[in-house]
Amino acid sequence: QVHIVESGGGLVQPGGSLTLSCGASGLTFPFPRYTMTWYRQAPGKERELVATDLVSTTYADSVKGRFAVIRNNAKSTISLQMNSLEPADTAVYYCSAKFQNTGAEYWGKGTLVTVSS
Repeated sequence: QVHIVESGGGLVQPGGSLTLSCGASGLTFPFPRYTMTWYRQAPGKERELVATDLVSTTYADSVKGRFAVIRNNAKSTISLQMNSLEPADTAVYYCSAKFQNTGAEYWGKGTLVTVSS
């Protein structure tokens, strides 16, 4: 059974930093073959892609230069380093693992990030 688990959310002041982590277990294929993606959904808004990583990483324009993805294939984890946080970054952050050949995608339950003074 596949498990995707996010952690690291919390309350942070504007301008602060936070690192989210996502661990994957039970995957059918080796972890490096999965596209790992961070999404977020703010209250009352649609889910949006934050960053996606396979061989390279692509970031949403809204987080470029502030967020960074760190992938550890040996540990089947991916982290999201978030700097210069803004209130607009407040959202539930989700991690997904997708195997492109079959389209199978697995999701975590999310972790809440609140940016507020």
